[in-house]
Amino acid sequence: MTGPLVRFEHVSKRFGALTAVDDVTLDIAQGEFFALLGPSGCGKTTLLRILAGFEIPNAGRLLLEGADIAATPPYRRPINMMFQNYALFPHLNVEKNVGFGLRQEKIARSEIAARVDEMLAMLRLSGYGKRRIDQLSGGQKQRVALARALIKRPRVLLLDEPLAALDKKLREQTQFELMDLQYQVGITFIVVTHDQDEAMALATRIAVMDHGRVVQIGTPADFGTLIAAETEKWGKVVKFSGAKAE
Repeated sequence: MTGPLVRFEHVSKRFGALTAVDDVTLDIAQGEFFALLGPSGCGKTTLLRILAGFEIPNAGRLLLEGADIAATPPYRRPINMMFQNYALFPHLNVEKNVGFGLRQEKIARSEIAARVDEMLAMLRLSGYGKRRIDQLSGGQKQRVALARALIKRPRVLLLDEPLAALDKKLREQTQFELMDLQYQVGITFIVVTHDQDEAMALATRIAVMDHGRVVQIGTPADFGTLIAAETEKWGKVVKFSGAKAE
């Protein structure tokens, strides 16, 4: 494939008088672990929802492998999203939660069972298939949500603040698990986060958003160099936030 897997081309989204996404142009390559970083209200989650198909842009084009998908409904896109609250079905056990999307597509039961077993093994949930959701820990619920999102073999997986509900120790452990999982499946992950350290640890590239615009794009090394330069300049430890170090 030549060119980016995903391209936002002068995309804007307004809610009444509020411009949530303002003329964003952004390319994301096949196989990247890409982070959208910024404070609450900066437009990062709206951009993710546009890619998922839950919001329609007011202007611009959204391209997947060169084809404009801005008007394509969510269920027709090879894109899945793991929500911040996981959105698991409490009345279904683990294996039925994981296989839900395949049942909706009328896949054969034998194939569903095989693919559910495959995903449970990959997410270290073998033996948990019959458990109720309320019998799981926070980390286990997250892995169930990941398995359900990945079982349909999407081209892109969207992660909305995936570690926000976990305590500090579990967040650090899960960061490594997410990176390993992305390496195993080889698909593009796009994560939304407000945590700079999380973005630096997870992502191969980071786009910083502020007031609906992308104000900086680079690798974690690029941001590390900027922070180091500002620290040396001002003689204090700084955090990168928005378009400059503070």
